[in-house]
Amino acid sequence: MIELGRGSISKMTARLEQPVVQYAFRLGDVEVPVNPLLGKTVRLEYLGAIHCTHCGRKTKTSFSQGYCYPCMTRLAQCDTCIMSPERCHYEHGTCRDPAWGEQFCMTDHVVYLANSSGIKVGITRATQLPTRWLDQGASQALPIVRVATRQQSGLVEDLFRSQVADRTNWRALLKGNAEAVDLVAVREQLFDSCSEGFKGLQDRFGLQAIQPLTDVEPIEISYPVEAYPSKIVSFNLDKNPVAEGTLLGIKGQYLIFDTGVINIRKYTAYQLAVHQ
Repeated sequence: MIELGRGSISKMTARLEQPVVQYAFRLGDVEVPVNPLLGKTVRLEYLGAIHCTHCGRKTKTSFSQGYCYPCMTRLAQCDTCIMSPERCHYEHGTCRDPAWGEQFCMTDHVVYLANSSGIKVGITRATQLPTRWLDQGASQALPIVRVATRQQSGLVEDLFRSQVADRTNWRALLKGNAEAVDLVAVREQLFDSCSEGFKGLQDRFGLQAIQPLTDVEPIEISYPVEAYPSKIVSFNLDKNPVAEGTLLGIKGQYLIFDTGVINIRKYTAYQLAVHQ
């Protein structure tokens, strides 16, 4: 087999193009296009080392998708409020890195609806659209609220998830395309059923901070998948360092082989070699 590249793996880059999303492996500073590998035998080999994506030190275990334990315990991007933004403690003066928080959290965020394994509500920085949807394997997506901070996005999401799920069922995602949903109708239903709570957040933070987006149209996204697996089996590089098979599809951050599936993002900071 021919080696296409080796190095520290990061989540695949994804570009929204027609007719399908275009993917590339990121191995250190090298990008390897993945779409041209469809229908071919591909081999991923874990080389036995993990280097922290922040400090570069070697670690036996990856924490928070690519960090060593010391970095995981001290970096702002690994704090609990990243997964639960409504628990932001910046205003209390206890942010792990206020400068990082100002750059990444005190900036415009979007609350959105997406349809991947079914309808869900999610949040992301405004600059991360449509990348966030591509990483989740969403076939439909619609921004519904723009807010001024990450904490506010978490509070709006928390309000809406009383009506709509906030997680993707990855197994359902890899079994086929989700049934199409009228996202505009779901948006209007959410605004109606959560109007009191939504107004409360606007009263708290101001109308300019929390703005409903009512004039945006949903987008449709197609992925390069030739066939979905009839039975889902996951590769685990920690138990078996090789994942190999005929590449049948790419969706979200998953590679679909005829022999199993693998979530590339899960192995951020692992040293891998890619062969064709």
